Amino acid sequence: MNKLPVQNGGEDFLCLFIEPSCDVFWLKPGDEFTVVPADEVSDPQFTVVVVKHRLVVWIFESGDPAQVIVDYTVLDSNGTELPEGYQWPAGRSPY
Repeated sequence: MNKLPVQNGGEDFLCLFIEPSCDVFWLKPGDEFTVVPADEVSDPQFTVVVVKHRLVVWIFESGDPAQVIVDYTVLDSNGTELPEGYQWPAGRSPY
């Protein structure tokens, strides 16, 4: 199964923004997360758009933009499932 590892190599928080539901996960400098589509997705493919301090991720079945995947999990480097809004810094907007 395809997975998307994401690392923050910068010096500030990085927002991982997953569409279409606008779920956000914040990476501190040095953090590594992995986006894992649901088990029943046979050929997940990722589209990533970089915007200042934000990665916008779409997951598609077989790369078909008409088949958006909404069931996924985000794991930290220890394999722990992270809740939406994880590490949201006070006063920061994902926009």
